[in-house]
Amino acid sequence: MRALQARLLLLLLLSAPLTQPAPPAQQDPRITYHYGTDYSEETLFSQDSEDKYLDGKNTKEKETTILHNEKSVQLPRDESVTLPPPKKESDEMPTCLLCVCLSGSVYCEEVDIDAVPPLPKESSYLYARFNKIKKLTAKDFADIPNLRRLDFTGNLIEDIEDGTFSKLSLLEELTLAENQLLKLPVLPPKLTLFNAKYNKIKSRGIKANTFKRLNNLSFLYLDHNALESVPLNLPESLRVIHLQFNNITSITDDTFCKANDTRYIRDRIEEIRLEGNPIILGKHPNSFICLKRLPVGSYF
Repeated sequence: MRALQARLLLLLLLSAPLTQPAPPAQQDPRITYHYGTDYSEETLFSQDSEDKYLDGKNTKEKETTILHNEKSVQLPRDESVTLPPPKKESDEMPTCLLCVCLSGSVYCEEVDIDAVPPLPKESSYLYARFNKIKKLTAKDFADIPNLRRLDFTGNLIEDIEDGTFSKLSLLEELTLAENQLLKLPVLPPKLTLFNAKYNKIKSRGIKANTFKRLNNLSFLYLDHNALESVPLNLPESLRVIHLQFNNITSITDDTFCKANDTRYIRDRIEEIRLEGNPIILGKHPNSFICLKRLPVGSYF
């Protein structure tokens, strides 16, 4: 009997499972599985759709808020805003911002100014070429006594007050070329160079004593004007005289020389240009007897 019980016990032991059951798989807490059905994939898709819907809703709410904020700062379309007219740079801009100021020199070239700008008191040189200046007045340089050079080439200057340069006792070079001048003003006494070529100056626009006291004047440029005669009382200091392309029709023995002094020699003059004038220089031989070089022009 005991032997039969031992066999049965042995058979039970042999028939028992040799492997341990696997631990249950961890489930995503957001996903509900329905075992034994075909709805597991549909449940996953439904969960993703819900997440996307919530995310989309939040984004839409944010966009709505942003759009609302943008609309809140918009002006009504029918409300017009009138802008002030643009101001010219020269109206408010200081001279040394509109122009270039460097070591006593002021460069105001091609900046469309129509008047002389206020200059620093220490200014010695002013270059205001190619602008729209129409007139020069005494107040333009009243407080700038140290000016030595002025250049107004290429402006629209028609008029210069007689007292404009009266206080410029140090002025040495004055250039008024390519303007609309009909006459010359009173010139400062220490000029060494005066350039007024390419204007509309006639002989009646130059007073008899305009150049008489300019004892330092070396260079005189009055070419391309409307002069009918050579200016009177040209100083002995002159080295270069340009009078070409005017309307000069005659000269006298006293124009460059001294008719009553045959020994007089004008040795400083290096060049006189008279070409382009309706005058035959060969008809006036005694007019050049004091010169070292004959003027440039037509002799026949």
